[in-house]
Amino acid sequence: MVPLMKAKRIFLVGATGTAGRATLAALRGAGHDVVCFARAGADLDGEVRLGDVSSELSLARDGFRSEAFDAVVSCIASRSGTPRDAWAVDHGANLALLRAAQAAGVPQFILLSAICVQKPKLEFQHAKLAFEAELIASGLTYSIVRPTAFFKSLSGQLDRVRAGKPFLVFGDGTLTACKPISDRDLGVFIAGCVDNPARADRILPIGGPGPAITPMDQAEALFGLLGKPVAVKRVPVALLGTIRGGLDLLGLVSARMAEKAELAGIGRYYATESMLVWDSARGAYDADATPETGADTLFAFYEELIAKDGSVALGDHSVF
Repeated sequence: MVPLMKAKRIFLVGATGTAGRATLAALRGAGHDVVCFARAGADLDGEVRLGDVSSELSLARDGFRSEAFDAVVSCIASRSGTPRDAWAVDHGANLALLRAAQAAGVPQFILLSAICVQKPKLEFQHAKLAFEAELIASGLTYSIVRPTAFFKSLSGQLDRVRAGKPFLVFGDGTLTACKPISDRDLGVFIAGCVDNPARADRILPIGGPGPAITPMDQAEALFGLLGKPVAVKRVPVALLGTIRGGLDLLGLVSARMAEKAELAGIGRYYATESMLVWDSARGAYDADATPETGADTLFAFYEELIAKDGSVALGDHSVF
C-alpha cells in the first residue's frame, strides 16, 4: 500500500479567480489544510482571512498571524495587464507576499505565472519576470508554473458564432497555436507541486492534452458543434500594428491613451504569438516540447457550453 502524503498547511492568495478557485478545490481534494487570504467581500468557502495582499503589514498581521504554514500558493494576477496594474499586482503584491512569507518562516512558494513571459514584449510580462527573479533568488523552495492558454480566453467568440456572425481570425487563422488547459487540470497540477520534489526549484511550462490547436481549428470545432457551415472573417495583422502605432502617439500626451496602446499591444501579441514552449535556439515555438497534463479538452468545453446555452464573460480579457 502506497503511503499517503502528509497533509500540509497552505496559505493561498488569489483564490477568487477561476484558476485560484480550481487550485483551492485541488488542494483541499489532496487533503491539505488551506487558509485563503482575500479582500473583504470575497465569496469563498472554508477559512478566509481578509486583508490587503499588496501590504506586507496586512499579510503578516491579518494573514499569517505568526502561525506556521508549509507553503504559500499565489494565483494573483493583474486584471488588465496595463503597466500600472501589472507592476502593482504581478510584481508588487507578489513581492509583498514573498517578503511576508519569508518573515513568517514559510519554506515553500508556488507561483502561477504565464507561458508568454518566455518571449516578453509587454509590461505585464516584464513585471511577472521581475518577480520570478525575486522568487528564485529568495532562498525558498519554489515552483513557477507557466500555463498555456485558458479555455475561458479561447471561448469569447461563441456568442457571435451562435448569432450567425463569422469567427474572427488574424491572418489565415494558423499563425498561432496552443495546448489549452482547463482550470481544473491546472489546479490539480499546481496542488501537485506541494509534495512533488521533481517540481521543486523549477520553472514549469504546462499545457493541457494535445495536439496543439490553431484559431482555425477552434472555428471549425465551434461551427461543427453548432451544426453551421464554417464562416470566418480574416483580419490583417498589420491593422493591429497600425492601431497600436496610432495609440502610442496619442499616449505621448494622454495617460489614458497610453494604457489603450498597451491593451492594443496585448491584443497583437496574442494574435501573433503561440502559447507553446519557445525554442530560442531554433527561433520557433515547439508544440512537441510543450508538456501536457490532465484530460479536459477545449472542444469538450465548447460542447458543454453549447449544451447549456452558456457563454463566457471575458471582461478585461476580451479581444473581440
